[in-house]
Order: sequence, then C-alpha cells, then structure tokens
Amino acid sequence: MSEKSVQRQAEMLREMGITPLWRRRIPAAVDAVMVATAAPEAVVAPVPQATAAEMNPMADAAQPIVREPGLQTVAVSGKVSAMDWPALRQCVAACTACALHQTRKQTVFGVGDEQADWLFVGEGPGADEDAQGEPFVGQAGKLLDNMLAAIELRRGQKVYIANIVKCRPPGNRNPEPDEATACAGYLQRQIELIRPRLIVALGKVAAVNLLGRDASISSLRGAVHQYRGIPLIVTYHPAYLLRTLHDKAKAWEDLCFARETMRGLVAEETATL
Repeated sequence: MSEKSVQRQAEMLREMGITPLWRRRIPAAVDAVMVATAAPEAVVAPVPQATAAEMNPMADAAQPIVREPGLQTVAVSGKVSAMDWPALRQCVAACTACALHQTRKQTVFGVGDEQADWLFVGEGPGADEDAQGEPFVGQAGKLLDNMLAAIELRRGQKVYIANIVKCRPPGNRNPEPDEATACAGYLQRQIELIRPRLIVALGKVAAVNLLGRDASISSLRGAVHQYRGIPLIVTYHPAYLLRTLHDKAKAWEDLCFARETMRGLVAEETATL
C-alpha cells in the first residue's frame, strides 16, 4: 500500500473515530500507541468431554454425538445440521440451551459475508455487542477493524466474524465449558455454511474450543492448525491487545502469517483448476 493510500486511510478512520490505525512502516513494525481500556483475557480451563445429559437440549436424543476434532463436545442436532441461514438465525435467537439466555439482551449471531474466505472467531459478546446484536463493536471491535485494514481486509467483504458463544457471559467473563458446548453446534453449522478458506481464532478461548485441546497462545502461534480440514491460525484477542502493548507486534506477525497463508491457499487452489 502506498504512503498516499495509508494517509488517506488514516484520515478516513480518524474521521470515524477509529484510531490508531495499524500501519505497515516496515514488515515487522507496528504502531505502539493504542487505547488500554479493555478487560484482560483470562486463562480458561481445558474443555472437558461432555456427557449426554450436558448436551444441548435441542439435540434429538436419538441423534449420535459427534466427537470430531475441534468443538468436540458438541452433540449436533440433526435439525441444526440441516438448517439454512434464516432457520439458523431464528433458532439462535430463540435459544435457551444454557443459563446465559437469562441475562442477555439479545443473541449475537455473527456478521459478515456468508461466503467469506476469512472467518474470525472470538470468545463471546461484551456489553456493547449485547446491546447492538453484532460482534466486536466496542473498543476491541475498533481495533479488530484496524487489524483487518492492516492486511487490506474489511468487515463484511470476504470476512465473517463470530464468537464461540452467542450470548454475553455476565461481567464479560469467559464462557464456561457447558456454555460453549451448548452453542457449539451453531458455530459448527455457520462454518459449514460459510466454508471459509481460513479461520483465525482470536484468543485462547476460541483456540481451545475450536481445536479441542488446551494450550497456550504462545505455543499455538506461528503454525497452521486444522479445524475439520480447514486451516486455522491462532492470534491474540483484540481486547487483550488493548491492555498488553508489547504483544501487539506479535499480533502483527500473526496477521502477516495469516495473509501469506491465505495467498498460498489461493495459489494452490488456482493451480489445481
């Protein structure tokens, strides 16, 4: 991106109140200035194997439990696994599968291009998301938009954004394992409908649930993992980056790695045509 384009983009984002912009000065350099306002990203326990009694009550009792790699505690209802977008949205909006429905204002389904190449998955809605019904609309959302812009992506254009759970956990805490289990079938169906080329897990909660194993972010970064045959890359959650300035450079490295991985995937697919 030329310097003139960078300046134009910075002016546009400044007018929208979305600053600072992540700028590529040199390949490994990023802005060190950012707003430190969000809550820290907490450590989550490993996702346990769920029993049949803990599964989503929407699931048909006769339906076999699916235990494939990633989101492996899911009991996928035959109904959910066959839903199209409108039916899935309606089902999520009416969901009472876990206790989170008791305190939500509304469900936060997900947003973006339903045939996206890129899928970004966070952990759960916060207060702003619960109020507006869209993921990543607060300070962390502004930073995520800047992160997307840094690799020439834009929300809604070949990009879809979702969370592990569709309802806000009280106090913006991390989702409990049983809450993630109750919602997992919905996210799984979204991924099946989108069929993204690449998934980016934002933070440990997303990584643990998508990969079905507990590990640190540092051990998962810089590698291409797999979710049901779809390449998956792990980086930090934007809310964590808002308070941990020194890890912003690492996140930039992850974004560059994701961009290069996507280019490789596209080139590979093109070569086989």
